[in-house]
Amino acid sequence: MTGVRARRRPPHSAVRPEEYAWYADRLQNFAREHRKRLEDLLCAYGPGSPPASHGRYALIGQPETLVILERMETVPFLLRSTWEGEEEDVLLDDLEFAWRPRTRLSRR
Repeated sequence: MTGVRARRRPPHSAVRPEEYAWYADRLQNFAREHRKRLEDLLCAYGPGSPPASHGRYALIGQPETLVILERMETVPFLLRSTWEGEEEDVLLDDLEFAWRPRTRLSRR
């Protein structure tokens, strides 16, 4: 599997240029609004968890995950289109399965 640190494109490539000026505020609000859910996700699927010990859910616990989750909730089709061909789909599919966003695009 491709290493999480070996990303060829940063996750913020799904952030549109017109969003750059205010995206940090949006991300901060997202983290505040979803704090409990983020904590639960980290406990259930993050490093040291049973699913992670089997080599799955590699993105959970990585700094870029916050951006990916926000994009998953806000612009899932844009995220998926920028992801395809850049990283293994299983990384995003696992994260989507664990997070359970309103719009799910994986086939799992």
